[in-house]
Amino acid sequence: MKSSNTVLGAFGTTVFEVMSRLANEHNSVNLGQGFPDGNGPDDVRAVAHEALNGPPNQYPPMMGVPELRDAVAAHYNHFYDLGVDGPSEVIVGSGATEVLAATLFGLLDPGDEVVLFEPLYDSYIPIVRRAGATEKLVRLEPPNWELPDNIEEAFSSRTKAVLINSPLNPAGKVFTRAELEIVAGLIKKYDAYAICDEVYEHICFADEGHIPLMSLPDMRERSIKIGSAGKTFSLTGWKVGYAAAVPDLLAPIAKAHQFLTFTTPPNLQRAVAYGLGKDDAYFRGLSSDMAAKRDRLRDGLEKIGFKTAECEGTYFLNADFRGLGFNGSDEEFCRHITIDAGVTAVPVSAFYMESGHRDGGHRDRGPAHFARFCFCKEDATLDEALSRLSKHFGS
Repeated sequence: MKSSNTVLGAFGTTVFEVMSRLANEHNSVNLGQGFPDGNGPDDVRAVAHEALNGPPNQYPPMMGVPELRDAVAAHYNHFYDLGVDGPSEVIVGSGATEVLAATLFGLLDPGDEVVLFEPLYDSYIPIVRRAGATEKLVRLEPPNWELPDNIEEAFSSRTKAVLINSPLNPAGKVFTRAELEIVAGLIKKYDAYAICDEVYEHICFADEGHIPLMSLPDMRERSIKIGSAGKTFSLTGWKVGYAAAVPDLLAPIAKAHQFLTFTTPPNLQRAVAYGLGKDDAYFRGLSSDMAAKRDRLRDGLEKIGFKTAECEGTYFLNADFRGLGFNGSDEEFCRHITIDAGVTAVPVSAFYMESGHRDGGHRDRGPAHFARFCFCKEDATLDEALSRLSKHFGS
């Protein structure tokens, strides 16, 4: 028989699925996969329930229901003063990953190059390659994840786009204004687009706060800003994402979207529209609550003997486990604590690509002594995980 697609077929099962299966097998506290324990805000779910029981429950407009498109624009204008117009500059998709795929498929041609920052979310490179483009990687190193001086080496005349995730999963990094200005300068120099994955925009603890790349001078016409109701309202199963861009950029994204998912459940869209209009206290509370959980997990891990990396946003905290006396790789460590300690984390090296990085002739998949722990859990869940790790490592 003929083979299946060689691009997607080259990628294995995601590390999240592998570790979650292992966690289930061993009744482990799963701090690997990034979803909250809770059920999301009561009022947002109530609006979805009401919308489900009322008409219409048929295909909504392909670009999204008008209420949500207007709400996204109003939200971005309120928080970032971006001047977005809902009817002409916003699209809704079935999750931020689908919006990202539509963006990449809509903008890229075979032979194009895309600059990405690693460690990176695992869906980026498969989509880039399936679009026929090539990734050019800029490596960020723990524990501070600073932008390297040699970033321009990743750019060329073939650079079509820069895909930047801030706050960045899995590093928990928030790009500073100074770093964003460097990136923006290169985007303009090489006449590229900025694809801004900003799903954790309201889970940001950095002193400067979250700064959309789109808000920088001359970047409005070059940027696509992607957001996620799943992260903003702790409703990851809803899979409602959205993007804002000027009409000329939005048009090819919409053409790709119509052949991917076409529409997103209208009742969920209406509930998200309501949620985006909540007062500022909700969004401040989301950030402060997550910061407290980060601190709770960080302090507990440090007491056990881990050394944690900087975390300025997202759901994730990365921890160096070498101080515990474990001599294996991060994948071996994560399997070890899942099976023997009853706590699951994800190896950080899984977020680095082998291509383009060699050390003494051997493939280098990035730091192999960090584990990523997810802290968007109930305090009792975090405490149980810390108790198990403390008992296992004798601290």
